[in-house]
Amino acid sequence: MNTKFATQEPQFRQRIAQTIARIMVENRVDDFQLAKQKALAQLGISGKVSMPSNAEIEAELALYQRLFKADSHPRLLCHLRQTAVQAMRLLADFSPRLVGPVLYGTATDSSEVTLHLFTYTPEDVAFFLMEQNIPYSLSERRYRMAQVVTYPSYHFVAGDVEIVLIVFGIDDIRWAPPSKLDGKPMRRANLATVEALLAETEAAV
Repeated sequence: MNTKFATQEPQFRQRIAQTIARIMVENRVDDFQLAKQKALAQLGISGKVSMPSNAEIEAELALYQRLFKADSHPRLLCHLRQTAVQAMRLLADFSPRLVGPVLYGTATDSSEVTLHLFTYTPEDVAFFLMEQNIPYSLSERRYRMAQVVTYPSYHFVAGDVEIVLIVFGIDDIRWAPPSKLDGKPMRRANLATVEALLAETEAAV
């Protein structure tokens, strides 16, 4: 790394975080690792460098949206949270919990609505979607805990929004997997909380 950058490491670390945030918004990149790689390439950085944490990037992402997307971001967030509420009401039997950028308020126009569902068997969700005539695809999500644990996920589209349903066991509602932002238990929000957030968002539009 350039000596000049090394002597200004805190400022340069922030510059990297700001570049990553801009790439995530403007280039529609939701993956932190991919955005980091793009930022390093854009800044012409190679070799070892002190990278910002995902939490630092998330803070810069929120700031970028407030500064440069003040007109469009509240409407986008409102739309995504409206979709989340509709999906959670539909899936009420599975005690849905909203997670991720739509909950945090940092969603971009490529963000999905991600819900954690809780049931005795994942097939219960598949049967429900089929009964509702909702076409879906099946995938999986991995969470790194003491070891990597995989959970089934169902994907479908509601209007122009992708919905991702990650299916946990019935008792897994008592704990949350680690967040990719800070490694702490992931924030989850029930329907009442999301409805309250939506009301605040609608008032701001």
